[in-house]
Amino acid sequence: MTIDELVPGQILRNDEIVSIFQCAPQGGMRRSKRTNSLVLISDHTKALYEDRWEGDVFHYTGMGRVGDQKLDFQQNKTLAESTTNGVDLYLFEVFRENEYVFMGQVELADQPYQDQQLDIENNLRLVWIFPLKLKENTQPIEIPQEWIESKNRYREKRAKKLSDEELKARAKHTNKKAIKRSTSTTAYERNPYVSEYAKRWANGICQLCDQPAPFNDKDGTPYLETHHIEWLSRGGDDTIENTIALCPNCHRKMHILDRKADVEKLKKRVRERLSSLA
Repeated sequence: MTIDELVPGQILRNDEIVSIFQCAPQGGMRRSKRTNSLVLISDHTKALYEDRWEGDVFHYTGMGRVGDQKLDFQQNKTLAESTTNGVDLYLFEVFRENEYVFMGQVELADQPYQDQQLDIENNLRLVWIFPLKLKENTQPIEIPQEWIESKNRYREKRAKKLSDEELKARAKHTNKKAIKRSTSTTAYERNPYVSEYAKRWANGICQLCDQPAPFNDKDGTPYLETHHIEWLSRGGDDTIENTIALCPNCHRKMHILDRKADVEKLKKRVRERLSSLA
């Protein structure tokens, strides 16, 4: 198979990417001088970077796992200069291990900009974000709902392994807007740190009915579900200020009845939580 034969939505293994692009087998940004290409891989099974689609623009985080990232560092420089250096860019996303989904050939949609994220050592640092769009103004492909669910489960599992301090840091320093993806139905990608933080703070007690969780999950953890007080579909943020843990019954109640008094109670609970953290 050649590069020109790749079709958006096609799933490749890592060794196939190496063979097609003649690039290195590791890393998120893989430069190949043999094919004059830069392969960009956004691996959602790893929890460090916060790459995301906003409409038809993909916000891709640059290289550098510790400390502030540098725009002139290795492939960050290649990507930043891609409008003039002639290097072709190809984007892959990973939702499940060793399944690289080809999204298409991309180009810079705007100038790179800086943002704050945590590094691998949980220190807040500056990163470079590269806004990318598919070439020829095509739209991102629709992806199966199960890929989003797989990604959410994987990231939630990783979040459960974090200490309280690590979880608090990642829940606070994260993108506020939920990621909206084009699937067969509209899907929102939950922030795993915010979700786990709300559950851990609730300590097994529903924050609406004040009763213990109705059962424990397979890991022995009291089963609660996270709820966005202002719904994501109404523009609510995916943050600790807008997220609470409820039993399944109260969660369903909130989405069916949406009573003002219940909403106010949940907002009060969040204020109590935030004041206890101050």
